[in-house]
Amino acid sequence: MNRNSIADYKKIIMAIVDLVMPKLGESIMEATILKWHKHPGDTVAMDETVLEIATDKVDSEVPSTAAGVLSEILFNVNDVVPIGTVIARIKTSAEETVTSRPTPVQPKVEVRQPQMETVAEVVSSHQTSYKPQTNGTGNRFYSPLVLNIAASEGVSMSELENIPGTGNEGRVTKKDILQYVSERRSGARSRESGVRSQQPTVQSQQEFSVIKESAPLSSHSSQLTTYTGNVEIIEMDRMRKLIAEHMVRSKHTSPHVTSFVEADVTNLVMWRDKVKKDFEKREGSKITFTPLFIEAIVRCIKKFPLVNCSLDGDKIIIKKDINIGMATALPSGNLIVPVIKNADQLNLVGLAKQVNMLADNARTGKLKADDTAGGTFTMTNVGTFGSLMGTPIINQPQVAILAVGAIKKRPVVVETPAGDSIAIRHMMYLSMSYDHRIVDGSLGATFLTAVAKELENFNGEREY
Repeated sequence: MNRNSIADYKKIIMAIVDLVMPKLGESIMEATILKWHKHPGDTVAMDETVLEIATDKVDSEVPSTAAGVLSEILFNVNDVVPIGTVIARIKTSAEETVTSRPTPVQPKVEVRQPQMETVAEVVSSHQTSYKPQTNGTGNRFYSPLVLNIAASEGVSMSELENIPGTGNEGRVTKKDILQYVSERRSGARSRESGVRSQQPTVQSQQEFSVIKESAPLSSHSSQLTTYTGNVEIIEMDRMRKLIAEHMVRSKHTSPHVTSFVEADVTNLVMWRDKVKKDFEKREGSKITFTPLFIEAIVRCIKKFPLVNCSLDGDKIIIKKDINIGMATALPSGNLIVPVIKNADQLNLVGLAKQVNMLADNARTGKLKADDTAGGTFTMTNVGTFGSLMGTPIINQPQVAILAVGAIKKRPVVVETPAGDSIAIRHMMYLSMSYDHRIVDGSLGATFLTAVAKELENFNGEREY
């Protein structure tokens, strides 16, 4: 071989790629691992599902960000992991053809790839001890579950503020409070450790009394509860626990007021009956009452934008985007609220297709986390199950939720130029619960009446 000849050889570089807990929505800070589809030593392809995770909004699959072999799993099933945390590592191999003079082939080198700058580096709780973020004034955030455990175990608010939190941003988790209670019982930690007084303050006593009265569902009582008679005990599933927690938190957060109004929706019902077959044939999608209700709500939100807002301390955040959440019942009996983004920019056909797509995805478990995020106003159809009306609970951090009841034929008095008469009309009740800190009775009732008038004045000759 000529000494100037060139030899080609392949260099194999082994790299470790970190698989991180993805960000699943604006307000989602952590997720629970439900199932690992791959185990250490298994081969994974790009975009192949590695595990299933769950948030307080939706279940999701996490795909692989690289092709290779799963070398390490850092968390177990049912672990709650902060967003951005490394949850697994994938060993990849890349063959690169190099043209050069013949030289001895170097042994394989394992190289750690730098993590993308756009992903926040969060170390898992078993590696880092977070410093609790508190100013001693009670402004530290606690989940209702933690407060329930504290109330049942007699942990004062001052004690709670001094418990080191291992959750996201130093929050006290269920594990932290249970460990504290266990150590206190065993004598490893005195009840007065790190506090200025043995007795909780008056404010703390009041807070805990409210929690205990409003959230009797806590299963963390120190005493075993016995039940008499013929009973069946059913453990709540994960989603039902989250729903219960959210409902209690909403009631604690917002002073609820509910207004009611009645609407004659005869024109709307007759128009839908007239066009529904042609609509489905032309658009390939059914026309239900839900998009018609949402269309009316959107028009009224533009007239009364204060109902499309949230509260941040003493600041009112008016949302320019109109994202309508629609409460959807799942086959399991649980409830989820997918969101129609920018509903004001969709015509009736667009609304109908969005409603049907999101409802189908919810029932088949295909919703993405982003599908339930960003809602600014929620509508729930209690009439689907035969209810005439309801008093819905606000979907935090929104300030209002509107419920539509069942449409029933009833004899009513109808005003005509020739005088009053009694006629059979399609009637429906609407109710709206709103946060009385922001929406007073005048605005709430005026908005609800405006929605009813939009439905009553529906143009029966319109095109869709």
